[in-house]
Amino acid sequence: MVYLSATDPDVATRTWRVVMDEIIKDKKGATLKRYQTALKDPAFELIEDKVLVETQATDFLDLLRGGTVSTNMYLRRFQNFAVDMDWLPKRVLPKRLFPKVQYKDQRAITRDEHQRILKREGNPERRDFYELCWNFGGSQSDIASLRAEDLDYVRRGFSYERMKNSSLSGCRIGPKAWEVILRRPKTGPLLPYLINIREGHRATEFNQRCVGLGIHGVTLHSYRYAWAERSADNTYPERSAQRVLGQNSKMVHRAYAKKARKELPSLEEYEEATRQADESGKMIRLDMETSIPKVG
Repeated sequence: MVYLSATDPDVATRTWRVVMDEIIKDKKGATLKRYQTALKDPAFELIEDKVLVETQATDFLDLLRGGTVSTNMYLRRFQNFAVDMDWLPKRVLPKRLFPKVQYKDQRAITRDEHQRILKREGNPERRDFYELCWNFGGSQSDIASLRAEDLDYVRRGFSYERMKNSSLSGCRIGPKAWEVILRRPKTGPLLPYLINIREGHRATEFNQRCVGLGIHGVTLHSYRYAWAERSADNTYPERSAQRVLGQNSKMVHRAYAKKARKELPSLEEYEEATRQADESGKMIRLDMETSIPKVG
C-alpha cells in the first residue's frame, strides 16, 4: 500500500463509486441512459463504498450471486475500466471465474401474431412502425429513426446509418414495405412521434399490445429474430442476411436463425439437380416446403 500510494495518492481512498461515476462521463445518448439505469442496480450497493485495492474476489462473487445478467456485464466493465486506468494492480476476479452470461431465451414473432397486432393497432404510425420492423429486420431504434432523406424514391431503395454499427446502403424495398413508405411523410422523420421517445417507451407500448392480445414471449427485438428465421427458411443468402441485420459475425446470424425450420439440402440432391438442369437447360429451384432442389 505504501508503494502504491507513492505513485497514486488516492489509492487508499478510491472506491468503486468513483469508478462508476468516472466511467459514465464520456458516455452519450442511449449508451449513457443504459449505464445510468445499470448503476441503479441494488446489487452494486455491496461494493460502491469499498476501496478498490481492498476488494476481495469473494466480494465480487457475493455481488454476482445476488445480481442479474446486467450486473454480471457491467461489473466486468467496471473492473476492466479500473485496470485500464491503473487503479488496480491486478483484477479482483479473473475473467474465467465470472459466471457465464446467460440471456433469456428469445423467440421470433410469428406472422400470425404480427398480423393480429396490426389488426388491433389503431394508431397509424405505430402500425406502420411494426410493418417496417417486420419487413426490414432492423433494430427498433434504427427503424424509428428512418428519415425520408434515407430513401431513394426512384430506385425504391434506402441507405441509412445504424445506431450501433456500420451503415446500410443499396438495399431494395419490397412492394408491401414500399406501400408503407408512401404513407409516411416525404420529408424529415418517417415516424415523427416514435423518433422522439425512448426505446423503453416504444418497448412498453408494444408489450401492452401483446398483453392485450394474449401474446407472450415476444419483444420488439423478436422482429429481428423473425426476419433472420424467414431469411433462413427461404434460403436467402447468408451474407446478404448478415448485411441487412448488421451483424459482422456469421456466428451471430446463425444464433438469430437457429430456430429456422428448414434444413439445407444435401450435396447429393444438389448434384443430381445440377446434372438434370444441365441436360434440360432449365434452372434449379428450391421447393419452398421441403428445401429440396428441383429442376424447373
